[in-house]
Amino acid sequence: QVQLVESGGGLVQTGGSLRLSCTASGLSLSRYTMGWFRQAPGKERESVVRISWSGGITYYIESVKGRFTVSRDNTKNTAYLQMNSLKPEDTAVYYCAAGVAENYKYWGQGTQVTVSS
Repeated sequence: QVQLVESGGGLVQTGGSLRLSCTASGLSLSRYTMGWFRQAPGKERESVVRISWSGGITYYIESVKGRFTVSRDNTKNTAYLQMNSLKPEDTAVYYCAAGVAENYKYWGQGTQVTVSS
């Protein structure tokens, strides 16, 4: 019933940009906190950013501040992650998730982001 579908990943060169999208079905994203996570090979999954249901409160990890921007459009049931000035260390599988506060109950399938040197 509930599904989060991600898109927008791919292979880019250092300094390039990607825009990830996450569209939900089976539930309304209204009143859900949205988060973006990433997992690099051999490393544990880390939280990249989260955004409140209203979009008014956002939190970014230090390494992506000034480069990544999270947004959401509840009317389209979609969350976005704009990724600029990409670096090789950003290479990872990126996941979107939805939940109440930071209790993420629903997860996307993940999309690969690869940044070449």
